[in-house]
Amino acid sequence: MAGKLAKHYAQQAPSDEVLVWPENLESVNFFLEFCQTQWRSGGMGGPTGLDYTAVLACLRTLGLARDKRDAMFADVRIMEGAALSVIHAK
Repeated sequence: MAGKLAKHYAQQAPSDEVLVWPENLESVNFFLEFCQTQWRSGGMGGPTGLDYTAVLACLRTLGLARDKRDAMFADVRIMEGAALSVIHAK
């Protein structure tokens, strides 16, 4: 079922747009707004990951309940991994 949904949405979206499911929108918006300046760099190799101390500090400013904050941080880590895969693709 998930494969059929992904194929359906891939056919619907132009290549320069990304569809975000409503339940992920808050985490994606946080990632785009707060995380873009929180990357750690490993010299000439480019980004190595996010600065978790800074990301968690930003999350705390939102005043979210701990369980919501923890869930959003888990989402951010998934997006971080996906971003690093694209950044370092050869």
